[in-house]
Amino acid sequence: MTQLDLAIRGGTIVTASDEFRADIGIRDGRIVSIADSIEGAAREIDATGLLALPGGIDSHVHISQPSGPDVVMA
Repeated sequence: MTQLDLAIRGGTIVTASDEFRADIGIRDGRIVSIADSIEGAAREIDATGLLALPGGIDSHVHISQPSGPDVVMA
């Protein structure tokens, strides 16, 4: 495997249905591997005791929220 730019080691990966300890390998800004142990990274981050979560989307919005005379927050 081509060398990774970054390895995030020892974190707990949390998905909608599971959680497990693994290393995450990143190359060119993208996750390219998730495994028990990853070797050959230019840089490493120790994520022991930390959680790794997929990106989230905050879908909570206010289209219009009148707050008083001449004040509208969105």
